[in-house]
Amino acid sequence: MSRAPVRGRDAGLGSEGMEPAREPMELESLWREVLGEYLRSERKKQRRILTEVAAVAGVSPQYLSEIERGRKEPSSEILAAVTGALGLTLFDVTAGIATQLASSREVAVITSTGSPVRSSVPASSGRVQLRLVA
Repeated sequence: MSRAPVRGRDAGLGSEGMEPAREPMELESLWREVLGEYLRSERKKQRRILTEVAAVAGVSPQYLSEIERGRKEPSSEILAAVTGALGLTLFDVTAGIATQLASSREVAVITSTGSPVRSSVPASSGRVQLRLVA
């Protein structure tokens, strides 16, 4: 088992100041990345080009592209302009993103019959949930 150095108030305590290395926690996506993916998918669903949406929103195509790629985090004013240009409300966007995030937290649970059942696992727990269903 690999061990990592102990830092802080527990340094120097225990077995040579070492504690078992912990598995890295899976990082959640950043808001700007999820938002950008959502805005781009909505624009493409509407079969609209980036330059047209940017013009209606009053932002440069380069800036809108950076938002869609998750490179820039727009202010609330810019977000309102972009969502308005897409014919969406802030509620539409947040509800759509919440739905995507909720569905990404589901995992398949295999039953004794072999048929999968969907189950939600809280990402913050850092644990894997295994549930056998008879």
